[in-house]
Amino acid sequence: MKWVRIPSGNGIRWGYRLEDGRIQLVVGEPWGSFTAEEEPVAAPTALPAPVHPRKLIAIGRNYAKHAAEKGNEVPTEPLFFLVSPTAIIADGETIRLPNREDRIEHEAELAVVIGTPGKNIPEEQAWDHIWGYTCALDITNRVQQKKDGQFTRSKSHDTFKPVGPWIETDWDPTDRTLRLWVNNELKQEGSTAEMVHSIPRLIAALSAVFPLESGDVILTGTPAGVGPLAAGDQVEMEIEGLGRLSHPVVG
Repeated sequence: MKWVRIPSGNGIRWGYRLEDGRIQLVVGEPWGSFTAEEEPVAAPTALPAPVHPRKLIAIGRNYAKHAAEKGNEVPTEPLFFLVSPTAIIADGETIRLPNREDRIEHEAELAVVIGTPGKNIPEEQAWDHIWGYTCALDITNRVQQKKDGQFTRSKSHDTFKPVGPWIETDWDPTDRTLRLWVNNELKQEGSTAEMVHSIPRLIAALSAVFPLESGDVILTGTPAGVGPLAAGDQVEMEIEGLGRLSHPVVG
């Protein structure tokens, strides 16, 4: 199923896309118990981001070639940090650069969305806690990252976390190709098979520190090829069999 969030008279509601493109609204939690309600509705031209997490967790240096291109060692344990969920935007929305003088870079990533909450989740049970997957762009201010010596400020600016276009619950993340283009020029290409720490390993490591809750989002790292974005660019990324994002960049 391809799950989306859709505006309605009562706020934002969950629904899933039908084969004819319409959206079936549901009552309840899509990662738990829900029932279909009413007749399907036409999909609006633009939808909000399909996630609204309490926690947005990012994994650093989880692809060896990316770590090497930045002159960093590959971490022996998952390197993770929190990013403000207010940075999330939907597919097609504009990425806004806060400072044209700073170096802003793109990172294409697979995002994992938690369904069943848990704490101290064993690796062998991690798959049972995943609700679905989606595409994400991790936009980063490298000047701030270097100055701060950590990641939160550099990655939490408004519009710096495009996510979407939907959450796919029937998809296998094994050995899937990620690609990213800037102005139609291919910049990043890699496979989820290149992850240093697997998705179950990430879930086990994170849940050993804090509970993972339904709707939490984990950005699993980026392959090599990260590079600059500038005002006037168009950045697009896709993950094989999952979806595609496309965003204009303004200063």
